[in-house]
Amino acid sequence: MEQFFKLAERGTTPRREVLAGLATFLTMAYIVVVNPGIMAAAGIDPGAAFVATCLAAAIGSALMALLANYPVALAPGMGLNAYFAFAVVGGMGVPWPVALGAVFISGLIFFAVSLAGFREWLINSIPLSLKLGIAAGIGFFLGLIGLRGMGLVVANPATLVGLGSFHEVSTILSCIGFVLIAGLVARGVTGGIVIGILVTALLGVPFGLTKFNGIFALPPSLAPTFLQMDIAGALSLGITGIVFTFFIVDLLDNAGTLIATTHRAGLMNKDGSLPRLGRALMADSGGAMIGAVLGTSTTVSYIESAAGVQAGGRTGLTALTVAGLFLLTLFLAPLATSIPGFATAPALVLVACLMAQGLRDIAWEEPTEYLPAIVTALAMPFSFSIATGIGLGFICYALVKVVAGRAAEVGGAVWVIAAASAVKFYLQG
Repeated sequence: MEQFFKLAERGTTPRREVLAGLATFLTMAYIVVVNPGIMAAAGIDPGAAFVATCLAAAIGSALMALLANYPVALAPGMGLNAYFAFAVVGGMGVPWPVALGAVFISGLIFFAVSLAGFREWLINSIPLSLKLGIAAGIGFFLGLIGLRGMGLVVANPATLVGLGSFHEVSTILSCIGFVLIAGLVARGVTGGIVIGILVTALLGVPFGLTKFNGIFALPPSLAPTFLQMDIAGALSLGITGIVFTFFIVDLLDNAGTLIATTHRAGLMNKDGSLPRLGRALMADSGGAMIGAVLGTSTTVSYIESAAGVQAGGRTGLTALTVAGLFLLTLFLAPLATSIPGFATAPALVLVACLMAQGLRDIAWEEPTEYLPAIVTALAMPFSFSIATGIGLGFICYALVKVVAGRAAEVGGAVWVIAAASAVKFYLQG
C-alpha cells in the first residue's frame, strides 16, 4: 500500500486516508437518494437506478484511485442527471435507453480525447468566464428543478412561473428541510445534507407522506437497466447536440473539480499543470461509460471530495475508501427508496447555491467576459436546457469580442463550439 499510493511521500497515513474517505462519502452520500428519484422521472426503475448509482460511484472512485492516485471520488453528476431526465427524456421525448446510449458515446469520445493532447488544448482554450458561467448555470437549472420539487415554483399561464401553495404540508416540510440542511452545512457538520434529508423524510411520517420500507436488504435487481443503453438508437437519431452537451459539461466539470481538489491537496505542479491528468480523465471517462452500461447518467468527479482533502486525504486510498463505502451502501436500498421527493428537493436547491459561488470569480470589470457568462447562466434555467445555455454563451462570447474589436482573444475551441451551436440553432428553427 505504501509503495502503490506513496503515503509517506505525501505526508499521510492509512488511518488518515480512511477517515478522509469517510468524510468525502458522508458529504456526497445524498446522491444515492437523489439520483434514483431523478432517474425515476425519466422512467427508469428506481431500485435499479439505486444499484446503478452505488456501483457507478464505487467503480468510478476505484478507477480514480488506481489509475491517478488522486483523493477524488466519482458518482453520477448533479445537473447532468437533471439534464438527462428532464431535458433529454422529458423535454425532447428521447427514450431513456437512447439517452443512455448518448451518455456512453460521450464517455467514449471523452476517453479518446483523454488519450490525445487535444484535451489540454480544449480545456485551456475555453475562457474561465465561460467555465464559471456554465457551472453557475447548471446550478440555476438544478435549483429550478429543486424549487419545483419543493412545491415553491409552479407553472402559471400568465407569468410562466408562480409561487406554489403553502397549504401543502409537503411544501412546508421541504422549506423546513432546506433551512435545516443549510444550517448544518453552515455549521460545518459532516454529512449535513444527508442528515437534513433523513430528518425531513421523518417529519413526513405523521402526515402519511413518508412510507418506511426498512433499512437493510439485499440489493434490488439491476436487470431493468443493465446493458439497456441503445447506442444504435442514439446514432440513428443524430442527437449530436445531446452527446456534445454530455461531453463538454463532463469535461469542464471534471477539469474544474480536479483543479480545485489537487490545488487544495498540494498535488498541483509548480507551473499550475496537473500531474497524471491524462489518467485522471481516463478514470472519469471510464466511469461515464460504465455508468451508462449500468443504467445511470454521466459519472463525474465530485467537488465534495474537498471534504476529504480538508480531512487530510492526499492519495487514491481516500477514493478507494469511498468506493468501498458505496458498495456497502448497496444493502441500504429499503432506506433509500423510503425517501420521498419533498425531502430530497431541498438538497438540490442547496447544491445549486453552492454551484453558483463560482460567479464571484468572474472578471466583473470586463464586460466582454461577464456578459457572455451571465447569458450562459441565465439561459440554462429559462430555456430549461443546459445545451442551449452553453450554445448561446459561446456564440455571445465570440460575437461580443468581435464587436468590441478583440477577436484575437477568442480561442479556437470557442469558435468551433460557437459555430456548431449556431448551425444547430438554425437547423432546429
